[in-house]
Amino acid sequence: MGSQDVKLISFWVSPFGYRVQWALKLKGIDHEYIEEDIFNKSNLLLQLNPVQKKVPVLVHHQKPVPESYIILEYIDETWKQSPLLPQQPYHRALARFWAKFAEEKILDAAWIAMCSSGEDKEKGVNIAREAVEKLEEEIKGKKFFGGESIGFLDIALGWISYWLPVWEEVGDMKILDPSKFPAITAWISNFLNHPVIKDCLPPRDKMLVYFHSRREALSSSFHGWFKV
Repeated sequence: MGSQDVKLISFWVSPFGYRVQWALKLKGIDHEYIEEDIFNKSNLLLQLNPVQKKVPVLVHHQKPVPESYIILEYIDETWKQSPLLPQQPYHRALARFWAKFAEEKILDAAWIAMCSSGEDKEKGVNIAREAVEKLEEEIKGKKFFGGESIGFLDIALGWISYWLPVWEEVGDMKILDPSKFPAITAWISNFLNHPVIKDCLPPRDKMLVYFHSRREALSSSFHGWFKV
């Protein structure tokens, strides 16, 4: 299949877009990558995703599919090689549960903590740490959440391995304590050293500059967030 059949519209530092890139590469799907300026959205993005106007968007045979988790499932159902989701319905349901849990409890809280200060930062860090404790129990004794190979949940949580440490540095906070979370720390190493993943990551120095600028721009937006 040529890259003209599969296109990915994303933003260079979007962890959601990287989920899709990782899935395509793990399955060996050739695709065309189209960079989107999320601060000056193109007509192409607005045409492909008029409802949300967000990246990533996968285009397959000229049909757009939005939302990273939905795209992952679409990829897995369309290209059967190297399955991402478990075969058993119960295990598939668990993978979806933990993906949603991490999005709501870790990603959102860590982002707010990075962009805020004082009580809001403290609450965000504590919420994220408590959620990481749950993931620590889930990954114990495993190389990947998917077992011996990277699966749906590893891809869903992949941002924790690379984006979260950057957010910690930018926000001057600590969520991933290796002494408290040795299993997560080992998973991070396994994930980042996978040949597909390590060759498909944004430059860390550029990320630091970008997220420092986002923190500065958003620092007033989350004041009192956790009091609502």
